Amino acid sequence: MAGMSTHSHESTPADPADPAAEILDIVDENDEVIGQSPRGEAYARGLRHRCVFIQARDARGRIFVHRRTPTKLVFPSLYDMFVGGVVGAGESYDGAALREAEEELGVTGLPRPEPLFKFLYDNGAGQSWWSAVYEVRCELPVHPQVEEVAWHEFLSEDEVERRLGEWEWVPDGLAAYEHLRAYRSPKSP
Repeated sequence: MAGMSTHSHESTPADPADPAAEILDIVDENDEVIGQSPRGEAYARGLRHRCVFIQARDARGRIFVHRRTPTKLVFPSLYDMFVGGVVGAGESYDGAALREAEEELGVTGLPRPEPLFKFLYDNGAGQSWWSAVYEVRCELPVHPQVEEVAWHEFLSEDEVERRLGEWEWVPDGLAAYEHLRAYRSPKSP
């Protein structure tokens, strides 16, 4: 892809303290890798990449809901009913799902998140990413990353439904939630 950065010998290694420097695989409409780019550039230029969305539930089946910190690169200070994030260059969706879930929930030893489905998120305004949706049971005490999570709580499905019209939610998380509801709804013959 013309003009797309690649992680080459002349570039400096990604700074782990700078999320915008993280190298991502850039993918086409079929989720095939066509290049690589730093995350900040991928966002700024609207380059399609990969993300994971993990719905974490506690032992009582309640959903982990959180408000993102104001310093997040995308959708700062909005609510989300998923943990997750971008898939790094060369990383598998499954590997990213476990890594992101453990990082954002602040736990280790989480069971491997169960993959449910993938969909292409596209807001029509230059933000597009392949989105793999997972679920995981988290029976461990959570200690969310303060850099990622400003507030959190495990909420019942009914409470999440009530809050949909009241709180400002991340648009890709809402799209994933709608896909998940359709995925779980009984199929008519």
